[in-house]
Amino acid sequence: MPATLPFRKMNGLGNEIVVVDLRGRKEAFTAAAAHAVAERPASRFDQMMVLHDPLRAGTEAYVRIYNTDGSEAEACGNGMRCVGWLVAGETGRKALTFETKAGLLDVQVQDIAHITVDMGRPRFRWQDIPLSEPFHDTRVIELQIGPIDMPILHTPSVVNVGNPHAVFWVEDVNATDLARIGPMLENHPLFPERANISLAHVTSPATITLRTWERGAGLTKACGTAACAAAVCAARKGLTGRQVTVMLPGGPLAIAWTEDDRILMTGPVELEHTGELDALEMA
Repeated sequence: MPATLPFRKMNGLGNEIVVVDLRGRKEAFTAAAAHAVAERPASRFDQMMVLHDPLRAGTEAYVRIYNTDGSEAEACGNGMRCVGWLVAGETGRKALTFETKAGLLDVQVQDIAHITVDMGRPRFRWQDIPLSEPFHDTRVIELQIGPIDMPILHTPSVVNVGNPHAVFWVEDVNATDLARIGPMLENHPLFPERANISLAHVTSPATITLRTWERGAGLTKACGTAACAAAVCAARKGLTGRQVTVMLPGGPLAIAWTEDDRILMTGPVELEHTGELDALEMA
């Protein structure tokens, strides 16, 4: 293989994304190689989106998604907007379909500030999230951190929007040390595949403020799937309508949960720089 490999460093509302195109090649990143890329300042990422040859006709690519720690994620909304914008620029097509571990994702590119990803249907059954024990109503599950009579966090909503999420409803998303509590909750025995952990404050029937500890990545400025998770969970609890603006540390995402049970996420991306990766151990 060549001694170097091109990459694009991008972000979606501050969610750091690296995009690597391996279409036409047989290599794939190992977990160790992906983590090594994340450790380098020029290619530091929250998620790395790696494009492989499509597995299904009519799709642009099969996209493997790596977290900072080298683990693979099923879905990444901010990353898919980055990939969609790049491929739209290369092909001239505004409507694109990609495949990930979470299934097929349709992307509509209006411009660099307005890219919509159809994130699919939310899954609310406990075994689909998955949880390690049954809960028949996943709008609220029994989970708390802190003293029994005065917990710091308690009774989250849970959902799978391509990956598992737990959303804790709070009055102030900055009042809890999410960097300290996040790792413990991410790896809680209730979540056999780990989980993304969010603190959500519903500020109006159409707005939610959100902070997220991402599974495998830690605190990030924006998590697209967490915004989707918070939006559908809030609507399901009757806290909001089905169209909301989710305010993340990096900026707003527009989320619509359609009547036909699709989650549409719209937001911007930014291209920061391009670069070359050194030859890495790949399998």
